[in-house]
Amino acid sequence: MLGRYPEDPLLDTEFMSFQRYPLPTVQKLSQLIRDALVLPTTDYQPGNAELADDNDTIPDSLDALGDLFRVGDVPEDHLVAPNTEGRWFLSTIDPAAALTKLPNLWISPGIRLITYLKQDSTGGLGNTVALPGLLSTTERLEAAIETLDNADQPPNPMGALPNLMAGIEGDGSLPSFLTASIFIRELKEFGRFGRYTRWAHHRFVAAAPPQIPWQWRTKMPEDFSPKVVLRQDSEVLVEFYSCRVQKPVALFRHLDRYPPNSYTASNQDQVIAVAGATTPA
Repeated sequence: MLGRYPEDPLLDTEFMSFQRYPLPTVQKLSQLIRDALVLPTTDYQPGNAELADDNDTIPDSLDALGDLFRVGDVPEDHLVAPNTEGRWFLSTIDPAAALTKLPNLWISPGIRLITYLKQDSTGGLGNTVALPGLLSTTERLEAAIETLDNADQPPNPMGALPNLMAGIEGDGSLPSFLTASIFIRELKEFGRFGRYTRWAHHRFVAAAPPQIPWQWRTKMPEDFSPKVVLRQDSEVLVEFYSCRVQKPVALFRHLDRYPPNSYTASNQDQVIAVAGATTPA
């Protein structure tokens, strides 16, 4: 059963389908996505962009060939180049490539994922958006950077979907919703490093690590295993737990609620316990 939290009225309702998943399955799924979302050298170390070999510009697909000509439509001096001065710029990687590793999710036809990056001396940030491919010309994407009123605000190109998961489709199976919950967290972390790191500090857990003296903020869950529930009203619930290993060390419960026929969830990440001080012997 889901973890018996009285503040969650959905937990005591009848359900149509229920499935637990082994922790290694979730860990492997997360690693597959993370391995596909790696910043290339030109994005991660902007100073190396000028040293790139000319062969790096040779497109390896028809899609890449189209991108090459699309970039050429914009004068070079209008492009926001990779930098470490805290100015947003476009990533060269296609985040949708991570979906090719997943058996039960894919990007909607005509939709494209775009990532903006920002880096400074202390770390980096990323912001991924979904928008129709027809609106994803470099000129339009760069315009979203140039019109920013606040550098702390991520670019929002014209036509971007309010929630990027609205541009994702799947086979409707229970595992596909677990995949979606992990995918969105990994995608939100894409481009983050240094002091901006968030999700990468978390580790999936199937129990509270016993070596930590936990101070519980809620009742300790009876079952930490990752699970997916299909309710009678067709709402899908995904629940799993993680431990943040960076101070402040804490246990988190993650509960995502998917409305019928949608991969756009409401996400709840709740601290359920914090690491307490050890008692002197």
